[in-house]
Order: sequence, then structure tokens, then C-alpha cells
Amino acid sequence: MALNLTQKLVRSHLAEGDLTPGGDIALTIDQTLLQDVLGGLVMLELEAMGVERVKVGLAAQYIDHNLVQNDNLNADEHMFLRSACRRFGVWYSRPGNGISHPVHMQSFGKPGQTMVGSDSHTPAAGSLCMLAFGAGGVEVALAMAGQPLNLRMPRVWGVRLTGRLPDWVSAKDVILTMLGRHGVEGGFGRIIEYHGPGLDHLTAMDRHVIANMGAEMGATTSIFPSDQATKAFLDGVGRGDDWVPLAADDGCTYDDHEEIDLSTLVPMIAKPSSPGNVVPVSKVAGTEIYQSYIGSSANPGYRDFAMAAAIVRGRQAHDRVSFDINPSTRIVLETLIRDGHLSDLIHAGARVHQAGCNGCIGMGQAPASGRNSLRTVPRNFPGRSGTREDSVFLCSPETAAASALTGVITDPRTLRIPYPQIGTPEMVRGNATMLLAPLPEAEAREVALEKSANITTLPELGKLGASIRVPVLLKTGDDISTDDIMPAGARVMPYWSNIPKTSEFTFEPLDDTYPGRTKQGGRERAGHAIVGGSNYGQGSSRENAALAPRYLGLETVLAKSFARIHWQNLINFGVLPLTFVDPADYDRLELGDVIEIEDVSGALSNGNEVQATLSGGKDGIRLRHDLSPRQIEILLEGGVINWVRTRIKA
Repeated sequence: MALNLTQKLVRSHLAEGDLTPGGDIALTIDQTLLQDVLGGLVMLELEAMGVERVKVGLAAQYIDHNLVQNDNLNADEHMFLRSACRRFGVWYSRPGNGISHPVHMQSFGKPGQTMVGSDSHTPAAGSLCMLAFGAGGVEVALAMAGQPLNLRMPRVWGVRLTGRLPDWVSAKDVILTMLGRHGVEGGFGRIIEYHGPGLDHLTAMDRHVIANMGAEMGATTSIFPSDQATKAFLDGVGRGDDWVPLAADDGCTYDDHEEIDLSTLVPMIAKPSSPGNVVPVSKVAGTEIYQSYIGSSANPGYRDFAMAAAIVRGRQAHDRVSFDINPSTRIVLETLIRDGHLSDLIHAGARVHQAGCNGCIGMGQAPASGRNSLRTVPRNFPGRSGTREDSVFLCSPETAAASALTGVITDPRTLRIPYPQIGTPEMVRGNATMLLAPLPEAEAREVALEKSANITTLPELGKLGASIRVPVLLKTGDDISTDDIMPAGARVMPYWSNIPKTSEFTFEPLDDTYPGRTKQGGRERAGHAIVGGSNYGQGSSRENAALAPRYLGLETVLAKSFARIHWQNLINFGVLPLTFVDPADYDRLELGDVIEIEDVSGALSNGNEVQATLSGGKDGIRLRHDLSPRQIEILLEGGVINWVRTRIKA
């Protein structure tokens, strides 16, 4: 039988299950990726599980989020993570080496391998034909401990690309077009597989832009074939020997179909405050801006910065605009310096920041309150920039650079300058000391974890009770993001590995009274429920968005629908996620209503429907769970750490 590329890679890594969409599968994992603000929790989870050394082919930890050192907290975390990498056998990418996704692509990405990462943009590695999944940190910890990744076999969405992008239109406009067509839930339960003759005109870094932001559509992951563009990239970073050709079989089929004629696309932009709020740039042209920001994992390539440099060469950014350049990796930065592009940017008025995530995650470069900021980042959720009352647009480097010059949102096609032609250069060879290799096992066992007062052991979590009887303490709307649940930014992120401390910030953007109205739980199941709308928990894979509410006593979340990664994170920390059989029941629930589910174990094991009763004489509600037997077992144990620890002891 002819197989598509996704099916071929899944089949080659199947530990359990088959290729039937919706069925439970387990995949062997070749590589894992950690970034610092979630890596700290992963290292604590490895410690809590009793793991001595990672059992995955390659594990890498990147310091790319918590780079602003206003005090000792971030520096302390860096030292802890370095010691944990030495202890557990993990590669360590030093602060300033760059953003995890492009650095991993340059250093370790291999076509045909599987990867799971504690960052929702891990699917960017699909640009190199890796089957790469974002997940909560504890899922990554399990993979590092040698366990397979468990998930539902997604549908495969074949997107056929034809034609060639016109001048002034680039890869960012491709994925923004997809988001404009399908919205932030359009990829749910699906892997997006790109194919067709249009691929001949997209470089590996163009594909990285598209695969990265597949996460904003809720897709499980995205994948491209390994072809001459893949080979050219690996040759360019000195790893040509890692290339292997991989493609779908002739005559294969897809569960869902889409076609995009690249030649018909125009510059696109996502208006505040959702990546799915997409319109052509021409529709909002002339709108005044106060910041133009180029960089992040969503536009990390040499071309993205060199294009901006060519557009502003010999010109000046508008005096009202903060023109921010956020280099993605040290290698890209050194190559831009070698080729003179950084000088062009600086002379045009750009502010150059260190290689890392920075402003994308609210770690510096926060815009003026209520003023328009154009960014090439992947997300524009409210407040994510570091400014509570922000107004962030998502766009291509071409649009950002053109607008930096004029001071208003500008369709780059109207600049009346020749379109710059940017080639793919051979990259500067990286500084090898920026990546520390794992220690030999005997030497690693002698390394002590360097913990500070802010880096604590994980709180113990008790088991789920025989029955649930809890009040509704919070009710939210649709598209609640993990930024809404656990804020990012320089004020909060240094505490992300400290669950008692981060719990104080839980739901702060929505209701800052929530932590004070809970009863801190820990092992004791103090008990409350949250009611959510559609796509609850979209965005980042940050697992403390599940762990901190659980620490505060959260027992169950009732929602119209869940984002995939957050749904799994809730289960992993012993919180029961349920959806309404009748979405209209969402409107019936109010703060203070008491929800009761008798015999939770029996209710979950006896089919997918759960009956709940309500206080005050209200009619009961029908709820649905989609848990596998394994997930039910994990949930009843109080979470995956308890579950694994029991098995390690056994």
C-alpha cells in the first residue's frame, strides 16, 4: 500500500498501535528538546522519578527564554540547568547561543527521526523531515527516561503547494494564509504534510517558518519531505552527511486535502490579538505603528534578517519606531556580521538584542501601552509581549522592515524599490564551546544538582478521590491561552520552576483574585472546578499552566473543547478534563455551582460519557471524556509522576 510521508515515519517508529486515525499509538523517540523555563521542571521531574541517566538517543537543553538578568534568579537557573545536564547526560546550549528550534536544526536535526520537546513550536523541526511534537515537560521527561510517546494517531492533512511566491511575499505569508482560512483550531487532531511542486522554491528555513506556526492552528505537527532543499541546508551548516532523501510514496492518499497556489498569495498580517485574525496587509495599510520587531523562532533564518537589512540599506527607520532586531542564533548573527547586513541594520537605526527568544515571550522589548507593534513572532495573545495593554500584529520580515521605514503599516510591494534577492550562504561555523556535550556516565554520577532557594523540589500531589464534589471557582470564555493561565514575561518567568511561587500568578490576566479564593492543595485535594469555553489551553506547552492550578486544588475542568497539549498536561497532573455533550450546558453553569461526580473510577471506565449532578436543584449535565485506559490509570494515581514512580519501585 502506498503511504504518505507521515504514515511512513509513524510506522517506522511504532511501539504500539496502527495507522488508523483516532487510535491510540505509542512512538519510540530519537531526540528530545528542552528550553530553560520548562526544562527546569523537567529536570526536577527526572529527579522525582528516580531517573539516573537519560535513555534517549540525543537530549538537548537550551537557555533561550530567561536571558534578562535583572537579579540572581535567571543566572541561578542557568547554573542549575547546566549541573542537571551534566548529571543526567544532556547537551547544554549556553545562554546567548540562540533559540532552541533553529539551533537544534543547525546542530542536531536529522531527517526521518522523531523528537518531542517541551515547547509547542518543536514541530518546526518538521522542516527537516523530523516527526516532531510539542508536549508538556513531563511527557519529555518520560521520553528521556526511555518511554515512548503516547498519543492518538492524527488524521493526515495533505497540503499541495504549486506555483512560486511572488516578489515581496514570503513563507510567513503562506502560514498566515492557512491561519486566515482555517483559524486557530483548524489543525486540531491533524498532522499537516506539505507536498507538491511548489516545494521546489521553498528553502529549509522557509519551511521552518511554516512548520513553526502550524502550532498556532492547533496541529499535532507539520512535516515536509527531505529533498534537495534539506540537503542544501545541511550542507550549509557542515552536516551534509546527515542527509537522507525521504518522501511520500507515489499514489499515496491523505485524510484531508488542501491546495495553495503560491503565485496567488499576497502579504498577510494577523491583527490583534489572535494569530487567526488574518487579513491582507493592504487592508490595514496606513495604520500608525510604534515598534517593528524582526526575529524569533517564527522567522529565524539568515534570509529573514538579510532581507530586512537590504530593505533598510541606506535608509532610516522612522523616528517614532523602535526597530528591534532579535537574532535567532549566534551562527546567524556571525554570518550577518560577516556579510555586512548587521551594519546596514544598525546604521538604519535598529536596536540589536542578544540571540534568544527575548521579546517574543515578553522578556524585554515590551511595546508602549496600547500602541501598535509589528512583530515576526508566532503569537500575539493579549499581554504576551510583556505589556498588559498591547496591540501586536504578526507579519513577515518584508512587511515589518517596510513599515519601520514609513512609520505606518506598509504593504512592502508599495515601496517602489527593487525586490532584494537573498541567496543561501554557507554559514559561519559555530563556536563549539557554546554547546557542551554530555559527560561520560561514571563522571556524571558524581555531579551534584546546583539548586538555589528558588529552585525547589516538585510538590507532592495526592490521588484523585473516589468521588468529586467541588464548586465552580472560575468561568472563562473561548480561546483561553496558557499565557492567560500562567503569564510569561520578565516578572513571572524566573519563578516558573517554583510551583508554590508561580501559583500566586495563576490566571492573573483574567482574574487576579483566583489564587486567593482557592485553598492551596498540594497532597490534599482541596477541591474546585473551572469552566472553560472552546479551545481551552491553546498556545504554549507550558505545563505549569496545569500544575499550578492543580497545586491550588483544581480537580476538574469542564470545557467545550481543549487544546491538545494542555488537555494532556491536565491529565499528567491529575486534573480531570471533561467536555460538554451539549455545549449549551456551558451557559447554565455559574460561579459557586457545586459539581458532583460519584465513583470517578467507575464512571471513567464505563464508557466515554460521565453524568454530573449540580447543586441548587439544577438539572444534571452530561459530560464526555476521551481518556485511554492508560490515561485513566495515570489520572487516578494523581498524575504521571506518581504513576511512573510506582512502576520504578515495582
